[in-house]
Amino acid sequence: METLNGVNALTIVFAALCIFAIAYRFYGLWIAQKVLNINAARETPAVRFDDGKDYVPTNKYVLFGHHFAAIAAAGPLLGPVLAAQFGYLPGLLWILIGCVLAGGVHDMVVLFCSVRHRGNSLAYIASQEIDSTTGRVAAWAVLAILILTLAGLSIAVVNAMHNSLWSTYTVAATIPIAILMGLYMQVWRKGDVSGATIMGVVLLFLCILSGPWVASHPEYFGFLDIDKPEMSLLIPIYGFFASVLPVWLLLLPRDYLSTFLKIGTIGALAIGIAFVMPNFNMPPLTEFIHGGGPIIGGPVIPFLFITIACGALSGFHATIGTGTTPKMIGNEKDVLFVGYGAMLMEGFVAVMALVAACVLVPADYFAINAPADKFAKLGMSVVELPQLEAEVQESLMARPGGSVSLAVGMAHIFSKIPFMESLMAYWYHFAIMFEAVFILTAVDAGTRVGRFFLQEMMGKVWPKFGDKEWWPGIVITSAIFTGTWGYLVWSGDIGSIWPLFGICNQLLASVTLLIGTTVIMRMNKVKYAWVTGVPGILMTIITFWAGLWLIFNQYLPNSQMLLAFLSALIMVLMLFVIIGVLRRWVALLNIHTTVKDSYGVEVKTIVEE
Repeated sequence: METLNGVNALTIVFAALCIFAIAYRFYGLWIAQKVLNINAARETPAVRFDDGKDYVPTNKYVLFGHHFAAIAAAGPLLGPVLAAQFGYLPGLLWILIGCVLAGGVHDMVVLFCSVRHRGNSLAYIASQEIDSTTGRVAAWAVLAILILTLAGLSIAVVNAMHNSLWSTYTVAATIPIAILMGLYMQVWRKGDVSGATIMGVVLLFLCILSGPWVASHPEYFGFLDIDKPEMSLLIPIYGFFASVLPVWLLLLPRDYLSTFLKIGTIGALAIGIAFVMPNFNMPPLTEFIHGGGPIIGGPVIPFLFITIACGALSGFHATIGTGTTPKMIGNEKDVLFVGYGAMLMEGFVAVMALVAACVLVPADYFAINAPADKFAKLGMSVVELPQLEAEVQESLMARPGGSVSLAVGMAHIFSKIPFMESLMAYWYHFAIMFEAVFILTAVDAGTRVGRFFLQEMMGKVWPKFGDKEWWPGIVITSAIFTGTWGYLVWSGDIGSIWPLFGICNQLLASVTLLIGTTVIMRMNKVKYAWVTGVPGILMTIITFWAGLWLIFNQYLPNSQMLLAFLSALIMVLMLFVIIGVLRRWVALLNIHTTVKDSYGVEVKTIVEE
């Protein structure tokens, strides 16, 4: 395979930063002002329904940290690494274009819609903006996707943390630190974000610094050397408590704290690239763009768009944008900063992950990410991998999934910084821990969102469950939801249907964009409907294409009937929602009179506020 040494990683990083900065300043701000008419004078649900538990007006920087930590899970880290199979160019273009024109728009619009609907879920918004039947179908589809997502993310955390003293110690330490921060900001010195930040960052830094010492003293910390089955139980238990406890006590401060680690690490990686100035070894395109690759079997189109999800566009973000975050927006103008801004930050993370993968020699990249039998068929010989294995003190061959090659790429760059040459093993294990923290923050927020969904759905049958203050309902719905995805983690079955999650995730994003288009049309802004309508329609076509390819070219030929059935079921449910959306569009286009809603905005129909 031919390599291209002329492209420097620093050029790519600088270009990405410029594109995202320009997009935020001009396109994001234009949508916020002209399309959504965001108004700081309007009362938000967090202010209107402040209960100190779920509805809590929050400093925009703290909320940004929570939202970014919740949406930025495995997708922006692992998706670009896996998509590097096609070369660096397809993934890079999709991240830059998709993040600006689709992902950022998706996240900001859905957050705005939820703020205008009392902080309620996407299913509630669909029932109000389209019809109740569509809302019910959307609710079941979203619930299924959430379960698949959280189980898949949790397995990634389990695989990264089990039997790793260092990783488990650092991740576990963020829990008591977060509780201290929450008590400090809410009880001891209410509203003192700066003091809590200093305390949390200092304690986190001490934990990271002491990680190698803890790992080298199993005689004292052996209880943190947890086997995979036990870790598979502990992660759902943590998710349960994160869902039940007041949002300010654990979830919000822990996500805020984790954001410092996430952004700090990505920033350090950017600085490392500036020092090292590595060249891309991966070519812009590989022979696998037509399909038949050892990592992703399908062709670059449509599989690029479901492989790189969270870094460019992700339906999972809609569950957070209509779950925890809208209940904490203290000022409507923060929708731009939190919604569009956090997505651009995630896009930058995806670019950095792609860089970390593409600076590796292609043969070494495929040796790590492809199963051993498929790599053997490529006829490639590893170049630097034996030396890398010796430096990180781990076996790296045939470790598919993206996390190991990402950690190797990051450690490889860090170790080239002056005076860091002998710390390759340290940086590798730090990167593995970093990935675990990155993913786990989406698990806790997603679990809380799932509890909200179940409460809404069960509240229609037993109204008491709809009462957000009723503790038995909170505990029961949290236990049911956590137990469902926790069982999948325990059984490990979810690993075989990760491609199905990719399809479901992007279908949800497509539908969310189409629902956002409905809201824009109802607000009498039909001329701006293309902002969400064009990416929504394009992604709907691409994702159905990928789903049908999987069913007829992978699942059915391999007799994977359950996966074929689940894929078809999700697509049928989403098709039902899409038909409801299109019918609503026709109705709105035929309405030529407007009325004022409870916010004083001219709209085509009156929607329950």
